[in-house]
Amino acid sequence: MEEFDIENVRARWVLDSRGNPTVEAEVFAGDIVGKAIVPSGASKGKREAVELRDGEKAFHGKGVSKAVGNINKIIAPAIKGMDVREQAAIDKKMIEIDGTENKSNLGANAILAVSLACARAASAAANKPLYEYLGDGKLLPVPFMNVINGGEHAGNELAIQEHMIAPVGAATFREAVQMCSEVYQTMKELIKNRYGKNGINVGDEGGFAPPLKSSEEAFEIILDAIEENGYGNKIKLAIDSAATSFYENGFYHMQGKLSTDDLLNFYEDIAGKYPIILMEDPFAEDDWDGFVAITERLGNKIQIVGDDIFVTNKKLLEKGIERRAANALLLKPNQIGTLTESIEVAHYSFKNGYGVMVSHRSGDTCDSFISDLAVALATGKIKSGAPCRAERTEKYNRLMRIEEELGEKARYGIS
Repeated sequence: MEEFDIENVRARWVLDSRGNPTVEAEVFAGDIVGKAIVPSGASKGKREAVELRDGEKAFHGKGVSKAVGNINKIIAPAIKGMDVREQAAIDKKMIEIDGTENKSNLGANAILAVSLACARAASAAANKPLYEYLGDGKLLPVPFMNVINGGEHAGNELAIQEHMIAPVGAATFREAVQMCSEVYQTMKELIKNRYGKNGINVGDEGGFAPPLKSSEEAFEIILDAIEENGYGNKIKLAIDSAATSFYENGFYHMQGKLSTDDLLNFYEDIAGKYPIILMEDPFAEDDWDGFVAITERLGNKIQIVGDDIFVTNKKLLEKGIERRAANALLLKPNQIGTLTESIEVAHYSFKNGYGVMVSHRSGDTCDSFISDLAVALATGKIKSGAPCRAERTEKYNRLMRIEEELGEKARYGIS
């Protein structure tokens, strides 16, 4: 066999940050091994590629033995002998074998694990760090850190799922992490003093989940912590509403029963009161009119990011661009199922003037692939949760190492 030909692919289940099984794959080519683990989301768009679960007694239905078996028994022999550096060909082969629009036969979790593992092996074969192999970006992204959780990620009354801080005024990524960490620790003391020790319990993504009733309360705590650390205008705010989670029968259930117009007025109000620079999924995944309206009204000063509405899918993004719905894409590789498709939709976003934010999932692992991807694509934005919990901080730690490797070539900021 040639030096870079795939000799074997091996998969297994491992645990994610919520204690549920997920898929890990290893790809072997000569002396090279590439390994990757896929994450799992809680707040999912209905059009995402299918995460294949067993639905049987083991792990209360959440087992992934079928996905693991599909790698070991179907994908492995199919791609054996292919050049590990031929990413597009490998991904295309897996898509063809699956034969469905949403990767429901093999499972997007099976396909993506192999796709990412191949990229890791190929970067090793090229003797390049992953971020350099995948692209020529030198831009370290602004970390949007989820510091107060609500919605599907917490057990409080907050409808909005994520309240984030964005250290846009930092000079370097390392300084950005320091700023966020200091604000986070100050928030911990403020919340403990105001709500007691139970208030500093954290949600799936490491953010605090105090018994708050409104997002305005969350913003005030965050701003108090920012001011106490002397960061003033250096740290801005952002939200991920995950609005599909509180949308039912044509209305949004958040501090009452709101129409699309009512919710739009709410967003305009908080955008005027607070230093918010980004809103993700402000409306439900089928409320295209809401996305169009908020983009028209606030899109000139705020990034409106589509997650559930686009699910990293180029066809849906094309529809959004045509209708002028949102002005940025949330990039989650496990929503679409291959690295090739993920990179393609990112490039298409940039080509059409849309921003890109690379994102983790709420059920994640210490695999830091998305850190390298954010730098490779020069997205300028990443979200990976709070500066807390190893599966979150490893993404930020990896980016600090990349910044150190790049040295004077490194830049920092939003693109």
